[in-house]
Amino acid sequence: MKLDFIPLDKLVVSKANMRYSKKAPDVSDILPTVRSRGVIQPVIVRPNCAPDGYEIVAGSRRFHAAKIVAEERRAAGDMTPEPMPCAILDEDDDAAAIEASMIENMARLDPDEVTQWENFIRLVREGRKVEDIAATFGLPDLAVKRVLALGNLLPAIRDLYRKERIDAATVRHLTMASKSQQKAWLALADDENAYLPTGHQLKAWLFGGQSIPVKHALFDVDASGIATIADLFGEDRYVADVDAFWTAQNAEIEARRAAYVEQGWADAIIVPPSDHFSTWEYEKAGKRKGGRVYIDVRATGEVIVHEGYVSGKEARRIAKAEGWENGTGQKAARPEVTSTMQTYVDLHRHAAVRAALTGHPAVALRLMVAHAIGGSHLWRVSPEPQSTRNDEVRDSLDNSKAEADFDERRRAVLAVLGFSAEEPTVTGRNGDDYGVVGIFQRLLDLPDAVVMEVIAIVMGETLASGSAAIEAVGMEIGVDMARCWQADDAFFELIRDREVLTRIVAEVAGETVAAANAGEKTKTLKRIVRDHLDGANGRERRENWVPRWMAFPPAAYTARGGVGTVAAHAKAQAAREIERRMPGDDEPDPGAPGAVMALPDDEADRLAA
Repeated sequence: MKLDFIPLDKLVVSKANMRYSKKAPDVSDILPTVRSRGVIQPVIVRPNCAPDGYEIVAGSRRFHAAKIVAEERRAAGDMTPEPMPCAILDEDDDAAAIEASMIENMARLDPDEVTQWENFIRLVREGRKVEDIAATFGLPDLAVKRVLALGNLLPAIRDLYRKERIDAATVRHLTMASKSQQKAWLALADDENAYLPTGHQLKAWLFGGQSIPVKHALFDVDASGIATIADLFGEDRYVADVDAFWTAQNAEIEARRAAYVEQGWADAIIVPPSDHFSTWEYEKAGKRKGGRVYIDVRATGEVIVHEGYVSGKEARRIAKAEGWENGTGQKAARPEVTSTMQTYVDLHRHAAVRAALTGHPAVALRLMVAHAIGGSHLWRVSPEPQSTRNDEVRDSLDNSKAEADFDERRRAVLAVLGFSAEEPTVTGRNGDDYGVVGIFQRLLDLPDAVVMEVIAIVMGETLASGSAAIEAVGMEIGVDMARCWQADDAFFELIRDREVLTRIVAEVAGETVAAANAGEKTKTLKRIVRDHLDGANGRERRENWVPRWMAFPPAAYTARGGVGTVAAHAKAQAAREIERRMPGDDEPDPGAPGAVMALPDDEADRLAA
């Protein structure tokens, strides 16, 4: 079988095709996609008796849709219709033709909504708008939004829906539930003796304002004098006066909104219970980039704060503005590495540092204290999300040795703390039913050595990727990236800079080889590097190589490389130098004769630049 592009007028539908009929098939469901993207999946054809002709044994509907689009474009003046991508079978193999048609048509099933969500969310992450997705797949905007709302569900609930153990009405209501409500609903689903609200009963269970738990109050309920009602076991309390609760709760929400604005956020927006905040419609942004705080208020009294978000449109405008130098109207110098490559490097080095951190609990403890004192955008406490929009980068990290080592130690800590080994993180349990007191009591029963291991995992989960802290810890511990990373397909795919790639060839194969292949295509240069790393095609094997950006300490290949890990390392080194030159406890008093004086402000600024 071979692939080729064949003009439409050279194609006819074979009688061996499972969908063969004298009447043209209904293609209304795939027509919008063909108009938008053309025919992407090749049809299966074989030669027929006509000169240069082929008959379609699988792909009749794609062929008819392509003909309709060709006629539309011809009417608009475009007289050159696109050829059809085809996979060509042997001429006389009737059995193969019939099998190909049956396999393709019988195996094709309409995707369930969870599968649609998995694909739609990838498009959103790549910058597609709801209306673009709707136009491509011939769906109403509302239908796409409903599918995207499945992202608000816990994975366990999505799995129940995929297996058809809960209906669509129940899922629709659960998409409006908070994570704590979803956990509570799952607990009821696991209890054979409990009443499990579904459909319209679920909506009443979620938004029946008469059952507001005391734990959702932002104010001191006992000091407020509001009466409460406890359940039979005394474990949960609910407010008796809903109106009084909301008066006090709204006052506290407004006070916190004002405090966020005072802290320097562009704005703090209160999202009322009648609305809903969907994170997939926004992108993260810090204070300096105009990030806002969204205070999501639920009908149950729960308040969820989303710090540092801007709309997708604003995020794109910010990204565009960052591509120009301030006030010059000129494009900034092209960086040595792309943003995706930088993410790749940051994530692998992050994984290596936190894996190594498990063997140095004393360092982890000191780092944890430093975070507690100095603060961090992750210290709430929140686990590092390790986010990337690139699937290849995601797969590369998931399959790395460092990530596997850390996950093994994390599962051990989860077991020690009494959690399921399948939990994704140890941290990020705000509002968890286990509670701070329960965790504290469990830790009291553990020996110091085990507690230190717990601290190492907690610090590893909350260590910010790409930060100067990664550099400081990696240098202190002495992380060897060659022990936990090897160049993979994702890495080679992300190398786009010819100058950088030429220097890598020189580093791996030698200056003579680099000079001899300076004019070759990047594909050839990558193959040379791969062959040396693998010891293939007669080339000498290069052991334990890592690119300069990933090493500890990192370095650049060109004069354009002072970004990413290199810049983070410079910040860490500046901080170390300032600390080294500051007077210590065993040094003379700064005012005493011969004392070491503190650095002047301009010198400190120079070191940190």
